[in-house]
Amino acid sequence: MATPRTRGILNRYNALPDETKKYFEHFPKLAEEFPWDVSISYLFSLVELAQNMTIYCGVVKLHRVNSDLARTAVDDHHMTRGGFKDLYATILGKSLKKNVVDKIAEAENVRDRILHGKKVSEADKRKAIVDVLEYAKMFNAEVSHIAGFKPFGSLKGFKGRAQPLDKSTSRWVLKGVGLTTG
Repeated sequence: MATPRTRGILNRYNALPDETKKYFEHFPKLAEEFPWDVSISYLFSLVELAQNMTIYCGVVKLHRVNSDLARTAVDDHHMTRGGFKDLYATILGKSLKKNVVDKIAEAENVRDRILHGKKVSEADKRKAIVDVLEYAKMFNAEVSHIAGFKPFGSLKGFKGRAQPLDKSTSRWVLKGVGLTTG
């Protein structure tokens, strides 16, 4: 299948669930007015935000960690791609499905090449964008099924009414999953 051009990519964006479109709200304007490199940088900044929020929401909702301590621990943690997958599996209790991991892998390579000043074809950039949009949809579906929230969307009310653990116990939980607090 040929990689879509701008109109086709925007059609893919418009076919996303409403919460995901809202999450990537500036994408259509960027796609129409700037080089693909700008869109890729924007999308990946939001992918990394969603991944960090997955870890944060996971420890707060599933493990009832104090939200302030969880926020500090996630913000202070240097998250690598492999580290994210490990934390995801530890906190959500399941590894990220292979098809979801595979969907973002090639796009990550394109992103890295762009940000390190390497030449990347326009077709590869467009394919990376399509893959990121599809990844967001797939990732949301998986996390929603496992944990009941959608990182590529509004997280309002994600926690529910469960009472958090006290700070001392929360620190131990965070340490146990591989996050530390100051």
